[in-house]
Amino acid sequence: MATTRSNTAPQDSGNRSWRLAAIALLTIRFVQGWIYWGGGTRRFIYGPQKLDVHGHWMAYKFQTAMPGALLGTDHLVAFLLHHFTLLYAGVILFSAVEMIAGFMLIIGLYTRLAAVATIGLSFVLMLLFGWQGATCIDEWTMASSNFAMGITLVLAGSGAYSIDNWLLARNPSLANSGLFRWLGGSLPLPLSDGAFKKLALGLFWIAVVFIVATYSYYRGSVITPFHGGPVSPAKHHWKLDHGVLQNDGSIKFHAYVNAGVAAEPSNVLEAVLVDSKTGKVVERWDSAALSSLPKSAFVNDFAYQQIHTGKFGITGPVGAQAMIHLPPATQNMAPLPQSSYILQLESVNGHIWKVDLQY
Repeated sequence: MATTRSNTAPQDSGNRSWRLAAIALLTIRFVQGWIYWGGGTRRFIYGPQKLDVHGHWMAYKFQTAMPGALLGTDHLVAFLLHHFTLLYAGVILFSAVEMIAGFMLIIGLYTRLAAVATIGLSFVLMLLFGWQGATCIDEWTMASSNFAMGITLVLAGSGAYSIDNWLLARNPSLANSGLFRWLGGSLPLPLSDGAFKKLALGLFWIAVVFIVATYSYYRGSVITPFHGGPVSPAKHHWKLDHGVLQNDGSIKFHAYVNAGVAAEPSNVLEAVLVDSKTGKVVERWDSAALSSLPKSAFVNDFAYQQIHTGKFGITGPVGAQAMIHLPPATQNMAPLPQSSYILQLESVNGHIWKVDLQY
């Protein structure tokens, strides 16, 4: 009996420790699951207007991500915005993965597989929306937390109070299935202690590099002072290019609202044509003139977030891009002399953006 106790005591101790860890991680599993379950069900069940292509659906949200999206994902979003079928399929697939993976985590069904799915979702959300957050890096905080929680659940599984555990109790032979142990979560991974440690540390360092590097890129405060990020999530900015001044005083230029609060548009109240050599104002379009521009004055690049006239001038939501045509401010004006000209746009907050004009 003494020999038996000596051989089984460490195993019992290990099982007890694993069981306690499983119970301790129950909150993590539920919260991670609920976050993604909530994201998917808001579109499919509780807020179906988010998938209504005739309303303000998810395409608008994805377009607001473009100014600060990382690793070329802005080009991917632009491509999808021009291909409705792929865009809609992508939105449905993304939402479905959110909802299904979230539900699987809540009930503890194939927990490790569901956790891997949430890691992938967190990675994509970080690349697209990690830069956003007007008062703090809200989207980065969510994505980084979910990324770490997903890794924890991959390593630890579901353990207690899970469908995985119920399946194992009904069919104990699953304990010998490597596939079940890798996809499910009621038992430790089928690895030696050394291999498990290497896997855990490898995932740890991936998380450290990913989270610290994105934080440093978005806000500094690691090896550089705190900064507002390469793309400001709080201060609107218009990128102006391809400016052309016509002989009659009309102007065409391309505008891109490439920074700012995604939930609020930017408003331009005045446009001014300036002779850059003399500093003289040649033409001026005030708030009334801008707000009365015809719809044909805007040729938007995308069908969703669009630059348009507003009550007090020109309104540009984040991510919107368009060619804009300003008619002559003065009727029957004389041809302008050869010189260098600049167009200035001024926002309601006093911000000024400029573009050199070809003439």
